[in-house]
Amino acid sequence: MTPTKDLTQLIIEGIHERKGRGVTVIDFSDIESAAASCFVIAEGTSATHTQAIADSVYEYMLDKAGVKPYNLDCPGNGDWAILDYGSVWVHIFLPETRRRYNLEELWSDAPSTNVPDLD
Repeated sequence: MTPTKDLTQLIIEGIHERKGRGVTVIDFSDIESAAASCFVIAEGTSATHTQAIADSVYEYMLDKAGVKPYNLDCPGNGDWAILDYGSVWVHIFLPETRRRYNLEELWSDAPSTNVPDLD
């Protein structure tokens, strides 16, 4: 399996392929009780855009790393998509849904890194 750092970089590239914005990486590697080593969080501008970003990550990871997610879920009406790559979970939100769940604050004891948007 590809190391977590490499998976994370490929996921970010897949998000940027569809112009996903607001990418944040939360590092859980020092938190024993965390279900994953890191979360990659991003947002789209509409339900269609959120789904397109999730599709892009799926296809990009399959093409570049030969990996499929263990699980892919889109609860709600396209306002949130989750891809589970084992050590890395990807959350793609609409902005208002991201604010509502506020994963960055929920996991504020873990270090996070904001990735610059491409444009």
